Amino acid sequence: MARDLTPGTGHRRGRLRVYLGSAPGVGKTYRMLDEARRRHDRGADVVVGWIECHGRRHTEAMLDGLEVLPRAHRSYRDADFEEMDLDAVLARRPAVALVDELAHTNVPGGRNAKRWQDVEDLLDAGIDVITTVNVQHLESLNDVVRKITGIPQRETVPDEVVRRADQIELVDMAPQALRRRMAHGNVYRAEKVDAALSHYFRVGNLTALRELALLWVAGRVDEGLRDYRASHNIDRVWETRERVVVALTGGPEGETLIRRAARISDRTAGGDLLAVHVTRSDGLAGASSGALAQQRQLAESLGGSYHVVVGDDIPTALLAFARAHDATQLVLGTSRRGRIARFLTGPGIGETTVDASEDIDVHMVTHAFTGRGRLPALGRRHSRRRTVAGFLSGLVVPWLLTALLSQFHETVNLTTDALIFQLGVVAVALLGGATSALVASLVASVLLNYFFIPPVHNFTIGETNNIIALVVFAAVALTVSTVVDHATRLTARAARATAEAETLSTLAGSVLRGADALPALLEKSRTAFGMRTVALLERTGGEVLASCDGDGGSGGGGGEPDPGQADGTTEVPVGADAVLVLTGRRLPAADQRVLTAFAAHVAAALERDRLAVVAAEVEPIRAADRMRTALLAAVSHDLRTPLAAALASVGSLRSPDVEFSPEDQAELLATADESLVKLTRLVDNLLDMSRLQAGALTLHLAETHLDEILPRALDSLADPYAPVQPLDLETVPPVLADPPLLERVLANVITNALRYNAPGAPVLVAASHHAGQVELRVIDRGPGIAPEDRDRVFLPFQRLGDTDNTQGVGLGLALSRGLAEAMGGSLEVEDTPGGGTTMLLTLPAVKPPTAKLPTAKLPSEGEVPV
Repeated sequence: MARDLTPGTGHRRGRLRVYLGSAPGVGKTYRMLDEARRRHDRGADVVVGWIECHGRRHTEAMLDGLEVLPRAHRSYRDADFEEMDLDAVLARRPAVALVDELAHTNVPGGRNAKRWQDVEDLLDAGIDVITTVNVQHLESLNDVVRKITGIPQRETVPDEVVRRADQIELVDMAPQALRRRMAHGNVYRAEKVDAALSHYFRVGNLTALRELALLWVAGRVDEGLRDYRASHNIDRVWETRERVVVALTGGPEGETLIRRAARISDRTAGGDLLAVHVTRSDGLAGASSGALAQQRQLAESLGGSYHVVVGDDIPTALLAFARAHDATQLVLGTSRRGRIARFLTGPGIGETTVDASEDIDVHMVTHAFTGRGRLPALGRRHSRRRTVAGFLSGLVVPWLLTALLSQFHETVNLTTDALIFQLGVVAVALLGGATSALVASLVASVLLNYFFIPPVHNFTIGETNNIIALVVFAAVALTVSTVVDHATRLTARAARATAEAETLSTLAGSVLRGADALPALLEKSRTAFGMRTVALLERTGGEVLASCDGDGGSGGGGGEPDPGQADGTTEVPVGADAVLVLTGRRLPAADQRVLTAFAAHVAAALERDRLAVVAAEVEPIRAADRMRTALLAAVSHDLRTPLAAALASVGSLRSPDVEFSPEDQAELLATADESLVKLTRLVDNLLDMSRLQAGALTLHLAETHLDEILPRALDSLADPYAPVQPLDLETVPPVLADPPLLERVLANVITNALRYNAPGAPVLVAASHHAGQVELRVIDRGPGIAPEDRDRVFLPFQRLGDTDNTQGVGLGLALSRGLAEAMGGSLEVEDTPGGGTTMLLTLPAVKPPTAKLPTAKLPSEGEVPV
């Protein structure tokens, strides 16, 4: 095979070989090294750009004799990391480079963000690359793997990168064999084996991952086979896998055909089911869009896929589709035409398809509608009034033309007479269709013979040419009128198809717009079909789920429409337990076809609304469960620690076996007191948070001075001598607050600021007044909070940057915001100029100040407040 050239370089592009593993530990790296040693022994220039042995001695032994390039060292977030030295590999320029772990994310500082991008650079340089990747790292399978294993894969590689590989080799191992390897310590260290076997490496997980890998590689092999057949012009079907194509016309027999095809497909493992509908190139096929939508849903629910192809010759289009997809079997329904129709129109689609199928097996499936079709309609269907008008015009128009032409018989010749009569026939065809045109052409032929062909006023024709002219006139009149009628019919059908498409497009937009989809659908259906009222009713009980009327009223509990007051009522089923009732006029069959599509969208919107209701009902339970789980997980340490310390201190003091000095007794009592204070504060926070969430917190709002509250809040801190400096508290008016709760808020916020403040820097508490609000700022010089995390810090049990439970359960800020909002205020996060975090507590002022009050100035970085 010719080698690809790298664009713009003129040299060949390297070849990529990928060892794809179904799971970690199946032996990808070992197989890659075995291939490298084989090539090295044959004299190829092979180097190891990056290899990860994970401490496996058998894998490390395979490196003997291979050149391993030095790794690049990079620093990131105060840590040192090793990465593949891409520049060193490019400078060394070997024939083959080994690069393990294709989906790896590089440490920042290198040329590329991903290792697969490094591999692309090596391939562009003409270096062959052998690499490894696990199936869980393929981008298209990422969400599937997460659902199976419960573990998200953060490192992924685009499928197309692996798909473009020159060779893909699956490294497979039975789940039981892989678990034995792990139990023997050949994959992970001994301390990790039990956890791995009971979580990710369960037999079910490994079996599912193995199936994913096999199917993905099978799809890649199938693509290669199709490319090979296309490049070698092989049109014959290669029966490598059973693929069953079922042809759908949109008729009522479609569901029977789909189920029959699904049974045929299920007889062999790995069989594919493909449902296909052939539509005419002018888009004017008369298939029911609603029926096709239901049949598509059925095919997909049975594991198949749905396709639409365009073609005027249906047998040719079907067989072309089947051969393009390597189909082995084609399922068709027997004709719905009766014997007379088959005799008049010749062989049908099924017979023609069988004759041209060659190596594709064709199944002609009988169904309940076999032979129950009708003769094709001759001409366009018109209203009764228009049909009568067309028939009368076919009788009258030729006479009117005869009277007109008789006035000019001396100046107008026979050719002109025939053309004018021809024009009249076409006009009648436009009005009444082909049948009226046939009547007009017969009458025109008789009148043309009698009044204008010599001898006139006689039905005999004296010249042979006139006989030919009359026959040609009749034939042309019929042909032209038929073509005109057909074109008129197609134009009307195209206009209707366009209107239906626009209506359904608007309908889809209504569905996608969200929560109000159901009322919008009902209103759209009412206006689109010109109905008086539209209601969605339950099948059992007749309860009105939603309705709308011509006065613009809509809702979920309106009165049921009275069919007796309407000109007509149309009912369309919506799913299994609802029905759509339209009142106002009787819909023709063509409109009912579109209404079926409306009903499908209404069913989807109804189901979505029901799911939303169920989700809304379940959400409080889920929230309570999450809160309960988080509470139990968070307080397990914080309750145990002060309790244990207090019990130990008290138990020691009460022990008769040990005699403590006064100093030791004081220390034990202080420890018990401190532990009980912590426990009391924690329990108070938990109780207040529970009351906040239950809406049962009782407030006693009163005039409160900040300069009086702050000292009490500082006294309640674990360290009453913490470096906290107030600014301008006495210059602001009192606030309307609950004093004990405000004290709790200040204590929690200041405690949080002290925890993250820079060493040696004081926490500032500054106050200002603006627009009837008092703003209190608690300022620290800590690391600050990223904008995306500012809402998270106010969630219960959240401690940004903490990895243990030694700093509390994370209720302080959540409780503080809840208490502030309960008192009519707010608590927000701001950046401190120069670095750090400012907590902004806003509370309503009791009264406006009588004079302009100074505003606190925040110190910049490096300034020391006086």
